[in-house]
Amino acid sequence: MIVYVATKNAGKLRELESLFAGSQIELLTFEGYQDPPEGDTSYADNAALKAHALRAQLLRAGRAGHVLADDSGLEVYALDRRPGVLTAYYGGADLPWADRRRKLLEELGRAAPADRRARFVSALHFIDCDGRELAAMGTVEGEIAAEDRGDQGFSFDPVFFYAPLGGTFAELTAAQKDRVSHRAVAAAGLLAMVAKAGIFG
Repeated sequence: MIVYVATKNAGKLRELESLFAGSQIELLTFEGYQDPPEGDTSYADNAALKAHALRAQLLRAGRAGHVLADDSGLEVYALDRRPGVLTAYYGGADLPWADRRRKLLEELGRAAPADRRARFVSALHFIDCDGRELAAMGTVEGEIAAEDRGDQGFSFDPVFFYAPLGGTFAELTAAQKDRVSHRAVAAAGLLAMVAKAGIFG
């Protein structure tokens, strides 16, 4: 079953494709998708906003289909859980991710260098072609590394250290990350909801 994803982020799309591989869901993007303005209070609200925006854009283009949206972010405890829902805009939306990570490490060093706890959060929002909506959340706890480590993943993965596997998310293989990540937890929850609702028969 084809599900359109509300994203222009190639890294996020690859990760979602991997997480939903083996299910009945085949993910596609819509070339005309335009991100709506996001709020600054709730991952769940932003994910729902993106899903509804994509659904409306598809309908205007004469297409009907299921849609899926993700809103995710990094919360650093010593920074009052910033950047949080504004993670995609931290340091400026056009700033390269390497520079954003450098800025985060500098800010954390000034704030509370002894407390490096952090977590990733993911909210998924699904709307089927009949308008039924399902939502799932996922989190994973870790800490901020002292410097970039690894060349896998994207965004803040190179500085998010996951102690149980002894590496940053950018040092883990895709298979390792897909077992423990915030997005993996949310995807598993959503798949269970979809199956329970009998959406795909």
